[in-house]
Amino acid sequence: MTDGVVIVDKPADWTSHDVVARVRRLAGTRRVGHAGTLDPMATGVLVLGLGRATKLLGHLTLTEKVYAATLRLGQTTSTDDAEGEPLVRVAAENVDESALRAGIEALTGVIQQTPPQVSAIKVNGQRAYKKARAGETVELKARSVTIAEFTVTAIRRLGDAEGGFTDVDALITCSSGTYIRSLARDLGEGLGVGGHLTALRRTRVGPYTEDGSRTLDALATDFAVTPLADAVALSFPSRTLTEEEARKVAHGNRISPAGLGPGPVGLFAPDGTVIALAEDATGYSRPTVVFAPA
Repeated sequence: MTDGVVIVDKPADWTSHDVVARVRRLAGTRRVGHAGTLDPMATGVLVLGLGRATKLLGHLTLTEKVYAATLRLGQTTSTDDAEGEPLVRVAAENVDESALRAGIEALTGVIQQTPPQVSAIKVNGQRAYKKARAGETVELKARSVTIAEFTVTAIRRLGDAEGGFTDVDALITCSSGTYIRSLARDLGEGLGVGGHLTALRRTRVGPYTEDGSRTLDALATDFAVTPLADAVALSFPSRTLTEEEARKVAHGNRISPAGLGPGPVGLFAPDGTVIALAEDATGYSRPTVVFAPA
């Protein structure tokens, strides 16, 4: 088995766990994990780690993400997306475009966002979605997220025969932890007509794009893996160590700082073998993830 990263184009109606289970069978190993869940209705880039590359996943989860989304104005649902039960409906085919764009502007930048009731966030040790599906109202705290881009690509007015909605297609670039469902909900709420998400495709996770993704059928024919060293070099700044530094890092010891910024840095032996991820502190660099065996 190759330690590395697999970029899957997740199909609709599959959970992220379903994809992991399928890739475990294709790879012949249980050491498979994913970097950031996609809801079943969503499609697109799902980053999976195999073998030692599973150690990367916690860091890759924190990277910027890009989505293509369709937000429907005029209907709220129990889950803030099309999979939930319809709730309040308000005629929205005549939503003012200037008000719509002002609402989007208000949801751009650093904002406070409350996650959906049906989410995987833990409340008193239990997932919020389990409490919500049991009929309990969950109190979820708003948290800071960054919407770097919220660009409208199309506005479609649907007449009475089509439900009286306004559908908004948008490209959204955001920080880790952002719920696109919540953006749809909050945009509709701000316009007084309610809203929910009807389509979602993730097109990028950090450096990994949909152009480099493979369907599960394609992987079944040709199981393409980005080797661990290549994945680290693609995802993080790189530093080549001396032989002595490589020995120290392989044993979890500190070395001199890299000066390559605050985030993780990939550390490589002189022969190109990836040794670890490290972060700088005052006066030293410490390994946070060690790949090479001590």
